[in-house]
Amino acid sequence: MVNVKGGTRPPWVGLGAAVWVQIASGNAYTFPLYSHSLKTVLGFNQRQLTMLGVANDIGENVGLIPGIVSNKLAPWVVLLIGGLACFFGYGVLWLAVSGTVTSIPYWLLWIALGIGTNSSAWLTTAVLVTNMRNFPVNRGTVAGILKGYGGLSGAVFTEIYSVLLRNSSSDLLLFLAIGVPVLCFIMMYFVRPCTPASGDDSAEHGHFLFAQIASFVLGLYLLSTTILDDMLNLSSPISKSIVVVMVILIMAPLAIPIKMTLYPSPASKSGTLNQKVGSSESLIHAEGNADKVEPLLTPASSATNQESSYDDDDESEVAMLLAVGEGAIKRKRRPRRGDDFTFTEAIVKADFWLLFFVYFVGVGSGVTVLNNLAQIGSAQGLPDTTILLSLFSFGNFLGRLGGGVVSEYFVRLKTLPRTVWMTVTQTTMIINYLLFSSAIKGTLYPATALLGICYGVQFSVMIPTVSELFGLRNFGLFFNFMSLGNPLGALLFSGLLAGYIYDNEAAKQHGLHRSDPTVACLGPNCFRLTFYALATVCGIGVIISIVLTRRIKPVYQMLYAGGSFRLPQSTNG
Repeated sequence: MVNVKGGTRPPWVGLGAAVWVQIASGNAYTFPLYSHSLKTVLGFNQRQLTMLGVANDIGENVGLIPGIVSNKLAPWVVLLIGGLACFFGYGVLWLAVSGTVTSIPYWLLWIALGIGTNSSAWLTTAVLVTNMRNFPVNRGTVAGILKGYGGLSGAVFTEIYSVLLRNSSSDLLLFLAIGVPVLCFIMMYFVRPCTPASGDDSAEHGHFLFAQIASFVLGLYLLSTTILDDMLNLSSPISKSIVVVMVILIMAPLAIPIKMTLYPSPASKSGTLNQKVGSSESLIHAEGNADKVEPLLTPASSATNQESSYDDDDESEVAMLLAVGEGAIKRKRRPRRGDDFTFTEAIVKADFWLLFFVYFVGVGSGVTVLNNLAQIGSAQGLPDTTILLSLFSFGNFLGRLGGGVVSEYFVRLKTLPRTVWMTVTQTTMIINYLLFSSAIKGTLYPATALLGICYGVQFSVMIPTVSELFGLRNFGLFFNFMSLGNPLGALLFSGLLAGYIYDNEAAKQHGLHRSDPTVACLGPNCFRLTFYALATVCGIGVIISIVLTRRIKPVYQMLYAGGSFRLPQSTNG
């Protein structure tokens, strides 16, 4: 049984530690930094390199196993497994790129990259599931903060790569193989289930605001220092000072529990949840009681909130109650949206697959651009694509953080479903892809940053949405299943489409009958057809997201009636 820590400070200590783990979990975003070495040192063509990018995305997002075990293993065990995956996966890549071991087969490198980036799924699942349960009434805010720091991870690794490692791909892979596991081992003790607070606390809102501001300052700092280092040849002492300040800014969320220790506030009137809602202990215990009969009488407030949204079921409910009262049957109500679902109950719901498709379109098209960002920049004549990656990472961070903040604000103010913001951003992505395809001079940098924002919003909206529709009990599994949309999109749009079009165009430009890894494609035609296809797919995604938003509007009216989140009645009594 998982031990649940009580008190008000431990959840914030866990959130501060989770920030570090979440940044480490972004190791998959470093692929553009060393992909050129895989192509030049190992002699891969663009299609082979693109398929390695698919392995990168599959490893990062296939987290069904972490999702399943997150209810059965303590968070520190999940972190341990993630650290070991990072060590073995990136260790093999380092052996190949550094030349320590020669003639490593392509298929083995593909598997190693998948294992290394799969550490992201384990690390993200450990910290996200734990903190969503520790702060159940602030799901959007917590998701936005953690995924925001995850979005900054690309810029953090870029800073380390350019400043400390001096653009050495082999040194970066060695850092990933050793540095990330060591960080996980250090943070194991602090990421743990805690007793969540009930109700809204003004001090808690202030703490969340501080964490959001701290992450925004870190993002601006990383963007400016990366650009500065790219433009100027900074001395070694200045470069090291930049990294030291970056580390201090990453530590900023830990100031919250320190402040709570030095200046304790009076006991909150809201206290803690009588039942440890969302904690690993309560959820596992609830699973053991899953087959119990639902009580005939439920708490009035919760029952009223539930039934008000389902008036069409009144007659069948009355018949059921009469049958129960006469002893003819024992009632076990099927879960409704907002309740805790099992996986088999969720996958037969239309809303589950509509959300999956909308998310697949948003992240699948965005990750295609991310995986090919270096080649897109080179095709348009940029000698160095480091700034492009930094802009995308910063935009990704803003989208993740802002998506959580904005969706949380409007869902409480207007009970507006979070999926509205997927509709808005995917509409923007259509325009953005058409802008990419035009290759108008001076638009590449702003288009990359804007795409990063739209891409980031998909994450911070999907995460709380799936927990609100299908509950927190199996949230780890639901979240990781939804995340399959990322590698699926990478396989279809990046591996089978973008790489094929790029290699054919490169061969056409050089008068070749087949692709050659030594030649590069130049000009807007290298990716034009790809961008047209991505714009078309996003158009379909917009239509589906509108349908989904209309369907789930009553759920949000039930959950956020009165401007605050209402914990729904568990279906498994």
